[in-house]
Amino acid sequence: MAAPFARVCQPLWRKITTAILSKGVRNVSSTRQQWAKLNVKTAGAASPWALHGAVCLQRLPVVSQDRSPIEEDFMELMRQIEFEKSLLADHEVKVLEDTARMSRKQDEDYDSDEEDDYRNKKIVTAQDLEDVWEQNLKQFQPAPRLQGDGETDMSSLERCLADSLVLLVQKDVGSQKIWLLPQIEWQTGETLRQTAERALASLPGADLKATFLGNAPCGFYKYKYPKDVQKEGLVGAKVFFFKAVMSSQKHLPLEKNTFAWVKKDELQEFLKPEYLKQVRRFIMTL
Repeated sequence: MAAPFARVCQPLWRKITTAILSKGVRNVSSTRQQWAKLNVKTAGAASPWALHGAVCLQRLPVVSQDRSPIEEDFMELMRQIEFEKSLLADHEVKVLEDTARMSRKQDEDYDSDEEDDYRNKKIVTAQDLEDVWEQNLKQFQPAPRLQGDGETDMSSLERCLADSLVLLVQKDVGSQKIWLLPQIEWQTGETLRQTAERALASLPGADLKATFLGNAPCGFYKYKYPKDVQKEGLVGAKVFFFKAVMSSQKHLPLEKNTFAWVKKDELQEFLKPEYLKQVRRFIMTL
C-alpha cells in the first residue's frame, strides 16, 4: 500500500517545488537587474557638492600665562611654608660664619692665631658673593612677554604669546569677503589630508612649517554657494577640517588684512555664526 501512495504523491511534490524555485529565481534575477540599473545611474551622476580640505593651524603658547590673583596668593602661601620648614642653605651658613668672624675681630682680646683656617688664603665673604650675583642679575634681560605693536597686529605671529592662536585667511566668495580657515578644493588622486596640506602650502607669501595631528578629519562643515557663484551644477562645498600645530617659528611676514592670527575668544569677530559653531567644536584653548 505504501508504494502506490509514494508513486502518486512524488510527482505532485516535484511540480510544487519546481514552481516555487523557478518563481524565486525569476524574482531574484529581476531584483538584481533593477539594482544594477540604479547603480549605473548613481555612478554616472555628478555630485552637486565640491569637496574641500581645510587646516586648523594653531600656534601654541610661547610663554606661560599670567597668574591669577588666587594663584598669586597660593604661591605666596607655599613660599612662606617652604621658608618656615626649610633648613639653612650653605650660603646662609657661610653668612653666619663670616658675621661671627668679623665680630671676633672687633673684640679687644682677639687673637689672629685663632684664624689658622684662613691663613694664607684669599678670603671671599658671603657679602662679596652677593655683590657679584647682584651685578650679574642687573646684566640679565629677560625676553619681553609683550611684543609692542604685535599685540594689536593680527597678522603678526608674535602677538599674545601666552595664548594659543589660530590662522584665518580672507577669501572672496562671490561679491563677499569671508574669513575662513585655510582651505582648497580636493583633486582626484589625493587624500583629504593631502588636500589640507596643499591648502597650507599654497598660502601666498607664507612659509609655515606645521605638524598635522592624524589622518582623520576633526570636523565637517557644509555650505551653499551664493546664487551668482553656482555654476556647472555645483550647489556648494563640503569642507573637512584637519588639525595642525606650528612646528617652526621661522616664517615670512604675512600680508595684512588677508591673514589673521586670532585667539579662540576672538573668532566670533571674524567667522560666520554657523561656521563658528562647527569650528569651536575642535579648537582647544591650551
